[in-house]
Amino acid sequence: MDHRRRVPRTDRVLADERLQAAGRRLGAALVKQAVITAQQRAREGAIPPDAVADEAVAALPDSAASIRPVINATGVVLHTNLGRATLSEAAVQALVRAAGPTDVEFDLADGRRARRGRGALAALQAAVPAAGAVAVVNNGAAALVLATTALAAGREVIISRGEMVEIGDGFRLPELIRSTGARLREVGTTNRTKITDYTEAIGPDTGCILKVHPSNFRVQGFTSAVPVADLARLGVPVVVDIGSGLLSPDPLLPDEPDADTTLRAGASVVTASGDKLLGGPQAGLLLGETMIIGQLRRHPLARALRVDKLTLAALEATLAGPKTPTWQALRADPEVLHTRASAVAAAVGDRVEASVVPSDGAVGGGGAPGVALPGWAVALPAAYAVRLRRADPLVVGRVERDRCLLDLRCVPPESDQLIVDAIRAARPGEES
Repeated sequence: MDHRRRVPRTDRVLADERLQAAGRRLGAALVKQAVITAQQRAREGAIPPDAVADEAVAALPDSAASIRPVINATGVVLHTNLGRATLSEAAVQALVRAAGPTDVEFDLADGRRARRGRGALAALQAAVPAAGAVAVVNNGAAALVLATTALAAGREVIISRGEMVEIGDGFRLPELIRSTGARLREVGTTNRTKITDYTEAIGPDTGCILKVHPSNFRVQGFTSAVPVADLARLGVPVVVDIGSGLLSPDPLLPDEPDADTTLRAGASVVTASGDKLLGGPQAGLLLGETMIIGQLRRHPLARALRVDKLTLAALEATLAGPKTPTWQALRADPEVLHTRASAVAAAVGDRVEASVVPSDGAVGGGGAPGVALPGWAVALPAAYAVRLRRADPLVVGRVERDRCLLDLRCVPPESDQLIVDAIRAARPGEES
């Protein structure tokens, strides 16, 4: 008898209790596809016909979404390709609580519409006392676009040539600003810009001065730039993009601009990202003068850039809650990292050549490019970089000098054993 005739029908396989439960969790389409794939394998003779249900169950994903969690062992705290900041447990809980119906824009006392995200906005304003008012949009670039559109659409934005940066993924600041309908007025040179460059450029068509912190590179040598305090005396709005989302001074990052200090220096508006040094969800933060922030909120573009309730909940919990994983990773004790790395290396030493080597971590996310974060890493043969990216759990390290380095700076201590298990389970040849 042809074994293909013994392959069970789809409806019979789907009647399996395990697949019924999976359908309620993952959705019917994913479960049915797993069954169809298993049936095809049975028809090809790769598995027995009576193993179709077991094969389908084993092939089911953990989640209906394709995005997968990874362990960040790169040593880069705000790794853009890995999603930047890790949310605190408080932020995660707030996000889950906000997944259903909420009072995000509803006053429970009188049953009327209320200011959207008022809790998150209050927490943000409390964190930056120098801000007269605040607003939140969906990312840092959106914050900058809203500010320049509202202040300078059809007019000129004055910017130093040394601050015409590319912000990542091929997006360049000049193109971003031009998309708002504003005209760029470049002043100064790549390495030196003076106050007279700005004063000579200001005219009836000036909408604002834009100052951008070049957070992902440094220019050294014969350089000069004009401080915010001097620009603020020129009589036109000054928009400052500090980028990294540092809200107040941090001794660990003395050269990184912060929102509170920048506003006290006279900036009209400060824009920043929420998923960088703040350690929160992706969001664009706008802080500044009450009248200007009110103008930004009322602009039609603000509705298109509006942030969702999940982000508002996570942002508020980040601002009001405990120290974030970002804060902790930046301050990880090198001695503790050495002890943890030594324990991991010892636990896998019978399976692979492993050693402990010095490792400088990085802030990442376009922040503090010159700051090294001293620590230690587990060094493995380079081939393990690929093997661990295919492990369970997925572990992402970095390759340096033909070695795979696993820096534990961003790894919670309770996950060290998961890394040990992944290394021990990695098999030669998996990288091919």
